[in-house]
Amino acid sequence: MFVETTLLIALFAVFAILLLVGFQVAYVLFGVSVLFTVIAMLSDQFLDTAIGLDFNYLGLVVKRIYSLMTNWILIAGTMFIFMGFMLDKSGIAERLLSSMQELFGNVRGGMAVTVALIGTLLAASTGIIGASVVLLAVLSLPVMVKQGYSKELAVGTVSASGCLGIIIPPSIMLVFMADQIGLPAGDLFMGAVFPGLILAFLYVVYILTYSFIRPQVAPLAEDREPVGWKTVMRVLIDALPILVLMFLVLGSIIAGIATVTEAAGVGALSAVILAALYRKLNVSMLRESLRGTFDTMGYIFAIIAGASVFAFVVRALGGDEIIEDALTSLPFGDLGLILFMLFCVFLLGFFLDWIEITFILLPLITPIIAGIDLAVPGYGVVDNPALVWFTILVAVTIQTSFLTPPVGYALFYVKGVCPPEIKMAHVYRGVIPFVILQLIAVSIVFVWPSIATWLPAYVYG
Repeated sequence: MFVETTLLIALFAVFAILLLVGFQVAYVLFGVSVLFTVIAMLSDQFLDTAIGLDFNYLGLVVKRIYSLMTNWILIAGTMFIFMGFMLDKSGIAERLLSSMQELFGNVRGGMAVTVALIGTLLAASTGIIGASVVLLAVLSLPVMVKQGYSKELAVGTVSASGCLGIIIPPSIMLVFMADQIGLPAGDLFMGAVFPGLILAFLYVVYILTYSFIRPQVAPLAEDREPVGWKTVMRVLIDALPILVLMFLVLGSIIAGIATVTEAAGVGALSAVILAALYRKLNVSMLRESLRGTFDTMGYIFAIIAGASVFAFVVRALGGDEIIEDALTSLPFGDLGLILFMLFCVFLLGFFLDWIEITFILLPLITPIIAGIDLAVPGYGVVDNPALVWFTILVAVTIQTSFLTPPVGYALFYVKGVCPPEIKMAHVYRGVIPFVILQLIAVSIVFVWPSIATWLPAYVYG
């Protein structure tokens, strides 16, 4: 067992070093797996070990990859991504931002609140982080800078609000998590609703409180106008398409009318219809949306295939048992062990994004949670409430990975499109309060597990 443990440690060390050097994660997963398969074969031959890892064993992964490529749940992820690209180009968000800016124009910090609310609506209808962050940045940052907003508050709000789609359904991350750990995607969708809304609520409360304490960071616009019923009606009309789309997608899942995959198809078709109604649908837009979908899914599937090979090698080296023994031997107790795992996910978020954490780390640690007897309420309906709760905790924790340097993608999305007077230092300082708010949201869900399990039980019970 000493040889297997040594090889496993070396495997993870080489994997980490190659990632830090800058190699693409999918290539690293494949390359490291093949390299250590060769090393294991040489070990069996020259050191007289009996690891049993060779290319015949590794060939079993082909069946696993084939089953992944034909998985209906992953088809849902593809259609949700396409839906997000179509909505991003339909012009709905621009109209809504303009009307909501008038609605909150007389509230100090109103523009930032508008960004947070629109980010929440975009999250519930697209789930495409890059598109949401860039769209909010392009539409709102020049306005907030011109109005005299603190640069840190402006970029922090845009970065954090644009990332809500990773947790609020229909989140593509939850779709892939459900596939990886064998949970119903509907359970995770319903379980993430309240944590996502809590996170959005914390953002709004922070913006209003900070703007009240320090009025100079969010001055009122000089050209603001009184709010009347006409403004309210305009907001409702502009928000109606997104609300209808949310009803069609999430409502059909909640009502039991459609599966997650079927609801994704409804959402994709509805997004095309909305783009046509707003006169934005044309061959060029459709081509860009399809290309964006293919590029995104190609990247994800490459990592899925690489992670499958990597997982086979880890298991052949006894990785499951070694990791489980290492974690369960820690003197933390069950809840302490969960906190330790979440802390590890938080630290990994500085260097990995949600895809790597979902496909590499999550399958390794969830069997440990499944084996722990946790008193998490499932209300007699949710099959594995402890695993649902833990997965939602991981999902909210992964949210921080978009905002933490050096690999926080939202930071680079914002910097790439923000006004030139906003420097990278402003971006880094601006996201710190929102990372803290995300950790507060994790703490809330950790203390009250029912937040993640009550709605799935209510909907499906």
